[in-house]
Amino acid sequence: MDINWFSADYLPWLILFFPLLSFLIIVLFTTHNKTLSGLVALGGIGLSWVLSMIEFVKVVWASDAELGHEVFGSSFKWLDVGLTTVRMGVLVDPLTAYMLLMVPLACVLIFVYSMGYLRGDPYYSRFFAYLSLFAGAMLTLVLADNLLLLFIGWEVMGFCSYSLIGFWFQKKSAYEAGVKAFMTTRVADVLMLVGIGYLFAVAGTLNFREILYNEEALHHLLEVSTPIIGGSAAALIGVLLVIGTIGKSAQFPLHVWLPDAMEGPTPVSAMIHAAAMVSAGVYMVIRMFPLLSAGADFHHGDFSTPMVLMALVGGTTALGASILAVGQNDIKRILAYSTISQLGFMVAALGIGAWVAAAFHLINHAFFKALLFMASGVVIHAMEHGEHHAHELGAHEHLPDPPDGLQADYVAPANDVRRMGGLLDRIPVTAITMAIGGLSLAGFPLLTAGFWSKDEIIADAWHGTTEGFPLALFVLVMLVLAAFLTAFYTARMWFLAFWGAPRTESARYAGIGSFRNRWVHSRWAAARRLEDEAVSPQDSTSFRLMELPLIVLAFFAIFAGFIGVHEDFPLFGLLNNPLHHFIAPTLLEEPRTLALDGLPVLVSILIALGGLTLGWWLYGQRALAAEDDDPTEQALGPGLWTALQNRFYFDAFYRRYMVQPVERFAVVMVQAVDKETIDGILDIFAEIATVTGEFFKRFNSVVIDGVGDGIPRAIARGAREFREIQSGRIQQYLLYVVIALLVISTLLLYQAR
Repeated sequence: MDINWFSADYLPWLILFFPLLSFLIIVLFTTHNKTLSGLVALGGIGLSWVLSMIEFVKVVWASDAELGHEVFGSSFKWLDVGLTTVRMGVLVDPLTAYMLLMVPLACVLIFVYSMGYLRGDPYYSRFFAYLSLFAGAMLTLVLADNLLLLFIGWEVMGFCSYSLIGFWFQKKSAYEAGVKAFMTTRVADVLMLVGIGYLFAVAGTLNFREILYNEEALHHLLEVSTPIIGGSAAALIGVLLVIGTIGKSAQFPLHVWLPDAMEGPTPVSAMIHAAAMVSAGVYMVIRMFPLLSAGADFHHGDFSTPMVLMALVGGTTALGASILAVGQNDIKRILAYSTISQLGFMVAALGIGAWVAAAFHLINHAFFKALLFMASGVVIHAMEHGEHHAHELGAHEHLPDPPDGLQADYVAPANDVRRMGGLLDRIPVTAITMAIGGLSLAGFPLLTAGFWSKDEIIADAWHGTTEGFPLALFVLVMLVLAAFLTAFYTARMWFLAFWGAPRTESARYAGIGSFRNRWVHSRWAAARRLEDEAVSPQDSTSFRLMELPLIVLAFFAIFAGFIGVHEDFPLFGLLNNPLHHFIAPTLLEEPRTLALDGLPVLVSILIALGGLTLGWWLYGQRALAAEDDDPTEQALGPGLWTALQNRFYFDAFYRRYMVQPVERFAVVMVQAVDKETIDGILDIFAEIATVTGEFFKRFNSVVIDGVGDGIPRAIARGAREFREIQSGRIQQYLLYVVIALLVISTLLLYQAR
């Protein structure tokens, strides 16, 4: 076979290879050298990013093939299974190429950020080893040409998320969160694996092109009926695959693991929420959409079972998570619930057939959510340094000791937005870039990426509603309410963190990075009349490494959305919606473009501005002082506020009615099976063995040792007795002679008789 590694067919192998190679090099050779480990990891993902860009250029502009109908890729024979052969390979179609624009770039920025964030951590090398494996697994999943290889990448990511969420394993809450994430996602993964196995049994292949781009194969899956739910095999398989996404992308009711995943380092949060893990779940259902929608005619209101499931779960998740985000005070948990909500937008969009809109929002969300998470990491770093600096200046604040394990309503002091305030003056770069990310998340009209993709989803739901589809109406109502709350809690988070005066000594002395030292200190600080003692000495290298990715991501949080603007939109549509035309050939039947409707655009603008205005009205026009109560808490009342902070008691419910019964069952099983049955049987065997051993011990002692040792002892005793005959006394010898003569004479007389 003639292999050219730099052709568009084979280059994808190198893209996923280098991060995996970095993992091996760090684990085997550079563990004790932190700097080298970081550089190896960055070099690996950097090469993948460069090769991804080359691949993208090759497949889009340097090829005469019509991408979609003709794809790039290669495969090799892996194993024989009965009458068929399983092949492993890579595939680059429009959807893959689109993902290659985001995943490696986001990973590179997260790696750079991590080099500053984890600077000085004793487990620095281990962190970059896991992070490299995480990135390699996500690229494997994206480039896979079949469902089995996708699932392998899927599971490796599950292991990496477990290891990285519990990275600071000395904290009980961290390793508990890692276990919780691992076990919760395993529940869904098992059902997803059943679906994959059933698909292989029915279709005889797991190759995407042979199933998803093959009308005959899809028709066959529709014709095969299944007795379990009375529908087609396609419907059952689709439902099982969607359940896999519900676990991976933390959708209702398996959403409980993602907020606790914030126990991991912030770069891990950015990785999970933007470039891997939860994005993988949505990517999988986008990839498998032809199967999930098989038999449906959603343009006329006929939705398949998996689509209905996605619409109901996605819509419920989008609204429910946005409600929970309103009641959070931990800056990372606000963003975590935001991620769950935004993923619900995408899943719900797929449920009503808005395939392009879901893919569009997936990429935009990755950019602005990575930005928001990394900015929150800078905020937390600054607050921690502020606390230390305040302590050095004698302004120490009494902080409660952290709990020993996971607690739903616990907020670490450095993460608590109520303890912040005034950080705009302390970390202005972070404040400005986080404002850009927040506006994009809120869907600020026309100028942010999040507006265009969110508007696309709402436009599809609006169109379905006008056609009289109840499912589209449900999705529209849920997403509109969720979008309003998203804008509100984003404004609340930003104003509480950055606006007004510092509400604590930690915020007053919060760290200021390199940017301030060069420019802000001379201009911004003078303009704001900051006090010199409010400057906290910082590691400028760390902050430089952390701020640079924020600036790059802020650019994409604004401009990434312009590639998907409707071609009829005034002024902004001049690009002619290149995204739609590029990725549409991924599907066998290209999705249609809806006519531009001004009403859903107006609705998107009103809900975004409405939520932001409400947030500004409550928290911006008069900044919250340290002694003020939270307006949202006052408006909701203590009961509802406590319920929000305790996540509507879902965790407590699961703990009480699922985890604890299983634990009690496990204790009973341990007692009944292990202690009484298995241990009892083993005790009987032990008793039998003991008795048998004692018998052989005695047999050995009495018979073997008795005979073996008794004969020589008897001979020795006889020899000693016989030796007494030789005493040297003549009288005794004569006596023996007389006795012998008497005996002999007696015998002779006896014989002669």
